[in-house]
Amino acid sequence: MNDVETGADTSMTVDVGTAGAAGTAGAAEVDTDVATARAAAHSVPGDPSSEPNPSPEPNPSPAPDPTAERLRRWRLVLGGENADGTGHALSGRDAAMDGTLDALYGGSSAGGNGAARGGDGNRSAGLGASAPRVARWLGDIRAYFPSSVVQVMQRDAIDRLGLSALLLEPEMMEAVEADVHLVGTLISLNKVMPETTKETARAVVRKVVEDLEKQLASRTRTTLTGALDRSARINRPRHRDIDWDRTIRANLKNYLPEQRTIVPERLIGYGRASQSVKKEVVLCIDQSGSMAASVVYASVFGAVLASMRSISTRLVVFDTAVVDLTDQLDDPVDVLFGTQLGGGTDINRALSYCQSQITRPADTVVVLISDLYEGGIRDGMLKRVAAMKASGVQFVTLLALSDEGAPAYDREHAAALAALGAPAFACTPDLFPDVMAAAIEKRPLPIPDMTTPDMTTQR
Repeated sequence: MNDVETGADTSMTVDVGTAGAAGTAGAAEVDTDVATARAAAHSVPGDPSSEPNPSPEPNPSPAPDPTAERLRRWRLVLGGENADGTGHALSGRDAAMDGTLDALYGGSSAGGNGAARGGDGNRSAGLGASAPRVARWLGDIRAYFPSSVVQVMQRDAIDRLGLSALLLEPEMMEAVEADVHLVGTLISLNKVMPETTKETARAVVRKVVEDLEKQLASRTRTTLTGALDRSARINRPRHRDIDWDRTIRANLKNYLPEQRTIVPERLIGYGRASQSVKKEVVLCIDQSGSMAASVVYASVFGAVLASMRSISTRLVVFDTAVVDLTDQLDDPVDVLFGTQLGGGTDINRALSYCQSQITRPADTVVVLISDLYEGGIRDGMLKRVAAMKASGVQFVTLLALSDEGAPAYDREHAAALAALGAPAFACTPDLFPDVMAAAIEKRPLPIPDMTTPDMTTQR
């Protein structure tokens, strides 16, 4: 039972006990996703504190009652169960907003058939299995909530209501707010997607990919170009190839005050074949269902790397089979639609193929992106990693390439790789260029602190 007490001083206390999935939990116990969506109602149009630079009214209306405003906000957060304790009725935009939330987070929504409550407390039809109805609902939440909340609600709708099949409808594709998670869902449905939907789906995927490229490409190229230049440094350069800045810094100890000059005992410069291929990079990506976001980011990074003349990039995806998508790297959208999310995992087989493609071990970086749940031969996988490292290959293991936080992964395999000198860690897209730069320069990797988050969750 939820008890709400209001006093004369307009303060309000909420004591939340048990709560259902309809969003009637208290602020300390409410489901995170529901709370995120519900909390957005605090700044809906109509709330004076949320409207930017409101124009003065000729006859300003009286200030709203603080107690009523608090009750309104709590009513939007709690979801309006009969026992929410607010006694506050919603109308107009507030009621419409509450209906969109209730259609997803209503008590029966977890079972796949959300319901919306009317003002009298009775349940009415929720999202159901109608594509037009869901499309309208998607349009409504985009009108009421900011983009970040819309994306949370879309993911919840797919998980709670089983809306994957409805994403095959063209009108759904036109209504959704595109993000990395939606791209992963679309790619997993690629093989069953009707032709009428594929073009719209590709447009959605392309928009997300282009946005990611804008965010990531410039810094990646800049960081890796610097790393490539430093890795190609030579100590006997021709005059035109001398790096004067580094040469001066390296010879400061030879400064002659009376002559006001430096005697350069050591010259530092770059090789003249600056446009030749200096490094080879192999991206080996696990395309099991749990790696969806990583596949999206890796495809974008693969396209960026492939655009750099001094890096020869190969992109390999795998589950129990291995597919080489290198010839599609000029378009990451083609790469994504060439993957097939789901299925088992055979890391040993994938590494065997990657190993067969290496021609210059000392100049090669292999990046394995996988949660390490190996369905193939474990000892074979470890032996291949050891053999590649012994030959001079820089081997990097990323448990995830995404912003999703601590991933689930096989701790035993991660520990075995670490013992071989190939530590496994999760990597955000922002950190990836620095990881690649360190691997290219053969210096310690910038491994994030993995002791704080709990990374022991098993699949």
